[in-house]
Amino acid sequence: MTYVLDEPSIGLHPRDNERLLNTLRSLQSRGNTVLVVEHDEPTIRHADHVIELGPGSGMLGGEIVYQGDTKKLLTSDSLTGKYLRGDLKIEIPKERRQPKGAISLKKVSTNNLKDLDVDIPLGVLTCVTGVSGSGKSSLVVDSLYKHLQLHQGHRADNPGKIGGIEGLDEVEKVIAIDQTPIGRTPRSNPATYTKIFDEIRKLFAGSKEAKKRGYQPGRFSFNVKGGRCEKCRGDGQLKIEMHFLPDVYVTCDTCHGKRYNAQTLEVTYREKNIADVLNMTVRQAGVFFENHPALKRRLSVLEQVGLEYLHLGQPATTLSGGEAQRIKISRELGKRRLPGALYILDEPTTGLHMHEVGKLIKVLHQLVDKGATVIVIEHNTDIIMSADHVLDLGPGGGEHGGQIVASGTPEEIIDNPDS
Repeated sequence: MTYVLDEPSIGLHPRDNERLLNTLRSLQSRGNTVLVVEHDEPTIRHADHVIELGPGSGMLGGEIVYQGDTKKLLTSDSLTGKYLRGDLKIEIPKERRQPKGAISLKKVSTNNLKDLDVDIPLGVLTCVTGVSGSGKSSLVVDSLYKHLQLHQGHRADNPGKIGGIEGLDEVEKVIAIDQTPIGRTPRSNPATYTKIFDEIRKLFAGSKEAKKRGYQPGRFSFNVKGGRCEKCRGDGQLKIEMHFLPDVYVTCDTCHGKRYNAQTLEVTYREKNIADVLNMTVRQAGVFFENHPALKRRLSVLEQVGLEYLHLGQPATTLSGGEAQRIKISRELGKRRLPGALYILDEPTTGLHMHEVGKLIKVLHQLVDKGATVIVIEHNTDIIMSADHVLDLGPGGGEHGGQIVASGTPEEIIDNPDS
């Protein structure tokens, strides 16, 4: 048998990961082939044979940069090889921030939580850890997030059971940044989601040709009638319904995927039409629009979160969960100040290589530097070591969990024998 597993370590605490590796090795020892797509360092070190793709992401990837046994990978010049032997590593912050207050949850008994009294520090990066099923999501999502939503007048389904909550007025807005798509149709893309496209349309509408023809910024939107291709209604693709099978998308035979009608494409800005600009990568657009501070700033934020390879008009349906999450973070980072904002991320390292985890940690700290509070549910030890404060739940999963095993800085967690 050939077993193919796509990132089986997702959601697993290092303790559970060890069990998984033993199970995979057991399958292989019985004469089976086990093929694993994985970023997890222990899994890579356990493998007999490694195939590494790269060297970058998206348009910058797609090549085999290493193929062979794990020992030789440690001497290779590939990105993974550099991290495994320690040439590249994620730096641990030299100082931990001090909290600026706290939200206090009293007598939390959501799911398996055992009447917990918990202080969630504000103004810092907090990491909530623990084995699978220890109660992390019950505490952070069901109890904290949903009660904050209710307090701010929003709807929340099945909020957790709590005895009381204090410090709610310290939080002006609460946002869960998850890996759900930024849109469910080809019409949604990084440029529209981050508002970059609004600025680009204004530039095109301000060109000589557009003014002569009386074109407004709306002419350069593929979401409204006027400038878009009407056959595909600005999608660039035609949806073919397969009834009992998933829908299939084919390139529009009228605009050939450009989304716009011929008249709109005749208007250019610095010799590029609107379709050419949407086809640029974030990095290419950063160079093209370097004389426009507002655009340059938003594009540089997308580069900071490691998405320089994405096309501005890339359909949301082609983005991975990790890419969608980082686009959401970039939209928040584009704001100058974030006091009173609280962000919740549930396992943001899902699908990320060690190099991308390092970039993610930097942008999470940037959110905190702008005045926000960031709470991350995570098993990744690099994220845990980068946090200002750690809440460790456990000691086991299910009915054996639901307690706070340890709380404090990463150094205090390391010194705690119960954790």
